[in-house]
Amino acid sequence: MKLLFFVIVAILLVNIPDSFSEIDMSTNSKVYSPNHNLQVYGIGIPDDNLILRLFAPDGTIAKFDQFTTSADGSFNYTLLTWPQASTEFPYGTYQVEMISTQYGESKQIEIKFAETTNLEHIPITRDVVTTVFAPETVAINQPLRVFIQLTSDGLLLGNDVSILTSTHVHLPSGFSILLSDSLNILHQGLYFIDYTPTEEGTFVFHVVTSSEGNVSHGSAATNVLSQDLGGISDQIIKLNSILDETSQELDILKTEISGFESTLNTANDKLDSSIGAVSTSVEYISEASSQLNSLLFPIIASIGIIVALQITIIARRRY
Repeated sequence: MKLLFFVIVAILLVNIPDSFSEIDMSTNSKVYSPNHNLQVYGIGIPDDNLILRLFAPDGTIAKFDQFTTSADGSFNYTLLTWPQASTEFPYGTYQVEMISTQYGESKQIEIKFAETTNLEHIPITRDVVTTVFAPETVAINQPLRVFIQLTSDGLLLGNDVSILTSTHVHLPSGFSILLSDSLNILHQGLYFIDYTPTEEGTFVFHVVTSSEGNVSHGSAATNVLSQDLGGISDQIIKLNSILDETSQELDILKTEISGFESTLNTANDKLDSSIGAVSTSVEYISEASSQLNSLLFPIIASIGIIVALQITIIARRRY
């Protein structure tokens, strides 16, 4: 019985294929242009059902198909004829993936879809861009939200926070804190972080994207103040209101001063007129006095003469 058991095990081990190591997949080109066929060929496991998936530059599945290998394991399959570039099939880097349904193993090949195939040594790389959006100013101890946008060859990239595991924030004190556990998915290629600053100064949010061997960096800075700008704005509005009221009161006071000045000018004119009249009267009085003196002087002289004559007459009579 033991001998029979070992024989059966040996037969099973011999008949079990080395699943993925025996699969060899290739494509008929590395660079494709519109109207060219994408062919996948190679050697796999005999009579195995293979799944073919074509991933677009943004990571979505652009084409899906399934076929069976021949009895000797060989295959040669046309996955698609490239159409004209569109939002569904944009120019960029694509990935062909083949999956064995029997053993679950897979293999990937990267290819390029471009306007022309007349290119030499085109690198199979993705143009990954990381863009970070953060508020310019916030108040201390107030929550803020940082948004992150990832694109690959111009299209939104990924739906997994694991590609942002090195994301961190640089504090004003010089330290840095990892934000990997604070990442949230808003939409495919769009992420956000909720963060509450606890000190004043400039916070720099540094996002590092790592996707299929491509690395991209993005950063944004936020200035944290001791007071909310909204409160400062309210105080400025209130101060402007007070200044407006003060300006109105000054205008009223200016009008009153102008009226008072007009009154003073009128009074001054009347006073000048009165002084002129008094001066004229004094001149008249002075002239009248002169005339009176000229009249009285002869009379007084005559009286003096008469008195002198009378005294002379009286004196003669005594003698």
